[in-house]
Parts: sequence; structure tokens; C-alpha cells
Amino acid sequence: QVQLVASGGGQVHLGGSLSVSCSVSGRALNQYAMGWFRRTPRKEREFLGAIEWSSGSTRYSDFAEGRFTISRDNVKNEVTLQMDNLQPEDTGVYYCACSSRRYYALESTAAGTYDNWGKGNQVTVSS
Repeated sequence: QVQLVASGGGQVHLGGSLSVSCSVSGRALNQYAMGWFRRTPRKEREFLGAIEWSSGSTRYSDFAEGRFTISRDNVKNEVTLQMDNLQPEDTGVYYCACSSRRYYALESTAAGTYDNWGKGNQVTVSS
């Protein structure tokens, strides 16, 4: 059984930085993609970005690009979402997810593209 265990997030003041990491066990990720979503008062599952594991290719939502960065650690089988210049509207629960549609995941923003999900980590940004 594949498991996605997330860590990180927390509380930060406006303009600060936080990161969330997701460690995957039970699956080699070389034929998968990993994505990040968040739940906010406005969106139940808002797409942030994705990384195709083998190539390291990434794509981001328009609002995330430039502030959020996705990276992978092949040895740890871990993906990290680095968030900079955080704003109060970034407050929400952040989820990692894994997709077997490794290339389509770089085109799709739909949560249904993903097969396995972490349980989510809280990110709170105060003003």
C-alpha cells in the first residue's frame, strides 16, 4: 500500500516563508507525478502545481508561479512545496497527491487526476 506522509506547514506572518514536504513509501515515483493542492474558504481543492518525477518538469498555477516552488528528492522519495512571500489569502490546508498519469498531470489542474492523497497540513498566514 502506498503511503503519503506530509510534514511542515504552520503559522507565519505576512511575507514570511513556509514549506510542506510529502514522503512517499511503497512506490517508486519514476513513473508518476506529484501534485500540490490546497483547501481554502473559496476552493475545496485548488491546484497549486505538479512535478513529473522522472524528468523533474514542473508546472504551476498562475497565482502560485514565482512564489511557490516544487522540488523532489529522489533518495528520500520526497516532494517539497516551498512557499515564499506568503499572504493571508494563502491560509488553508495543503495536500500532496500522486498521479499515475505522469504526463497528463502536467496539463491538468483537476484533483481527479490524482490517485493517492496525503491528509493535509495547515498553513496559517497572519496580517
